[in-house]
Amino acid sequence: MWKDWIRPLVRPLPQWSTISVAPPQQAVIATLHWAGKSADVTADHTVASLKPLTIATSLDAGERPVLEYRDRSTGQTLGVLRLVRAASIAAEDTPLALYHVASGSQRCLGWPRRPWNAWLQSRAMSKSRAPHHLAMDAAAVQQLMIAYLCPRPVVLVSVDAPGHRNIFPMDLIGPLEHSGLFSLGLRSTNVSMPVMREARRVALSDIPATMKKVVYQFSEHHKQPPADWNALPMSARLSREFAIPAVATALRIRELSIVHSQEIGSHMFFLGRVVSDEKLAEGDQLHHTAGFHQAYRRRQGTPFAEA
Repeated sequence: MWKDWIRPLVRPLPQWSTISVAPPQQAVIATLHWAGKSADVTADHTVASLKPLTIATSLDAGERPVLEYRDRSTGQTLGVLRLVRAASIAAEDTPLALYHVASGSQRCLGWPRRPWNAWLQSRAMSKSRAPHHLAMDAAAVQQLMIAYLCPRPVVLVSVDAPGHRNIFPMDLIGPLEHSGLFSLGLRSTNVSMPVMREARRVALSDIPATMKKVVYQFSEHHKQPPADWNALPMSARLSREFAIPAVATALRIRELSIVHSQEIGSHMFFLGRVVSDEKLAEGDQLHHTAGFHQAYRRRQGTPFAEA
């Protein structure tokens, strides 16, 4: 139909796709390149802050490395981020590197659809009254979508301290494999952020893709904790060591002891050690990836299952 042909010309792809993936994701490999060297950082890089867009890794990759995302099956490069060294962090004498994103490009869409889709998305953002990603500029949002070429798992973070109990979703999370640390990049405006800095312990529930609706309902808890935990649309169980209420139907529950927290632009960057790790069930976890990544996989005949 002519409508199917013309639709991509006038309507942008969704910025994000909510997908169902068995953890850990195996579809995309992330490789850091610098000074003639390279290292697999699929499990050793994370988004530490959105504004400025900042990548954290436990590898020292020099001043201006390139982060490349490749499709594991085809070997095709899906996108690259060009980074600039910003700072270093030492958590428990473990060094980490922070990099600002200087530029990026994706190859999931061909020419001329690639720049045209980016323009359509930027125009749609500018027309919206609600700020997108803390009012990030259009180029930074496109770079963020490239960072999501590695599908990002969604967890529910539980916080429990005297006078404060909360549970909310996050996807700016992940291991920094070479350091043994686990990171969380939380908006500084989150109501539980000061409590997390003081209590220094959280529980993470890996969420089945079937719980998508519940997870998105819990987004409001970034601003206001639930008034009645007994009224939440989920059953709870206490985490193993800290006895923090977590999701009973989670695929996995990990407890983190927070060893470092630092404000980085728009976000508070937390680093923790895994204290306990309960693997409760097998199944697909809720993930997010870029809309143009899902479009690429559809063309290849291997789309992610939509959640």
